[in-house]
Amino acid sequence: MKTKLQTLAAIALLAITGIASAQNIAIVNGTAIPKAKLDAIVTLQSAKAQAQGQQLPPNFADSLKPQLIDLEIYAQEATKRGLAATDEYKLQMELAKQTALATALFEDFKNKNAASDAEVQTEYDRYARENGGKEYKARHILVETEASAKAIIAQIKKGAKFETLAKKDSKDSGSAVNGGDLDWASAGSYVKEFSDAMVTLQKGKMTDTPVKSQFGYHIIRLDDVRDAKLPTLEQVKPQIKQQLDQQKIAKFQDDLRKSAKVE
Repeated sequence: MKTKLQTLAAIALLAITGIASAQNIAIVNGTAIPKAKLDAIVTLQSAKAQAQGQQLPPNFADSLKPQLIDLEIYAQEATKRGLAATDEYKLQMELAKQTALATALFEDFKNKNAASDAEVQTEYDRYARENGGKEYKARHILVETEASAKAIIAQIKKGAKFETLAKKDSKDSGSAVNGGDLDWASAGSYVKEFSDAMVTLQKGKMTDTPVKSQFGYHIIRLDDVRDAKLPTLEQVKPQIKQQLDQQKIAKFQDDLRKSAKVE
């Protein structure tokens, strides 16, 4: 029969074992995999998912447990075989360390220098100024020489269809297949020579002379004009914020390169 002291010792041992089990997700060949490691990975991945507007699946933590156990098994076996002492392993660890530190650096910078609402508003106002006003629905035929452009203009004036000649002769393959249609766009979307000629046209009219640009010679027809339809600030705020954050990180990286002494 067990003594009272033995019974108390057994109860204490069970309690300690229970606490240890609660603190670890598994013990592999005597090496514990702490639950804190699992929790840290889940927290990190959850934060990354939220930053992208997503959520982790409900069973993410449970699915991660067997992966951590497998990694521990494989790592132990690799260590037994002496692979941790190889030059290749040491190089990979050094690269992994540098990559992790660089990632942590930029994440820290982003968290401390995130674009403010005021900066987002300023960028939106700039976007609105540059893209507001009028939008133009135009067609064009792009050719290499002025003589070719003049010949096409003459054909259209004699009754040839603009769309048909655009499909046949325009070297702008993106719009040629649609009869030269460039869809709705602001004047600032085009090179200056094209834009200056287009905005002077009346609806339904075509340029009488070829318009020369860096791409060649254009024959332009203006089909319609409307007031620009801009998205609201709330609609584009996430994209603007992401763009500003990326610009800040790019400048931070560039500043670090410039200040570094590289011999």
